[in-house]
Amino acid sequence: MRAVVQRVKSAKVEVDTEITGEIDSGLLVFLGIGKEDDQKDADYLLEKIINLRIFEDDEDKLNLSALDLNKDIMLVSQFTLFGDCRKGRRPSFFEAAPPAEAEKLYDYFVEQAKKSELKIETGQFQAMMDVKLVNDGPVTILVDSKKNF
Repeated sequence: MRAVVQRVKSAKVEVDTEITGEIDSGLLVFLGIGKEDDQKDADYLLEKIINLRIFEDDEDKLNLSALDLNKDIMLVSQFTLFGDCRKGRRPSFFEAAPPAEAEKLYDYFVEQAKKSELKIETGQFQAMMDVKLVNDGPVTILVDSKKNF
């Protein structure tokens, strides 16, 4: 399971001009689910994301997490995070989980995230989404449950 975690001042997701999720200051998380991923990967990644110390403390050091500061989190499914561009010019998505399996694990991830005390918003699984955001920093972190990076 892979995530691109961006610290944002705000984020909004629309599907066909309808807002499916909107947050103020917090994290925008693009979440990719691989064919080898399971609930253990989801639990690891969620714990890592909500506890990532990527917000400044009083001394301007990145010492505080979304959980510490009660920040909002926007979760957006994005299978293209498993795009492999090592051969040719068109990405291969062989390592991405099939949609039915990915949706189950994405739903599990969202359910677990909602158990935190944070405001959790989402995009719409397998939809064409307009994602609007205002980066804060910018601070962008890559996280992988298999610890590939």
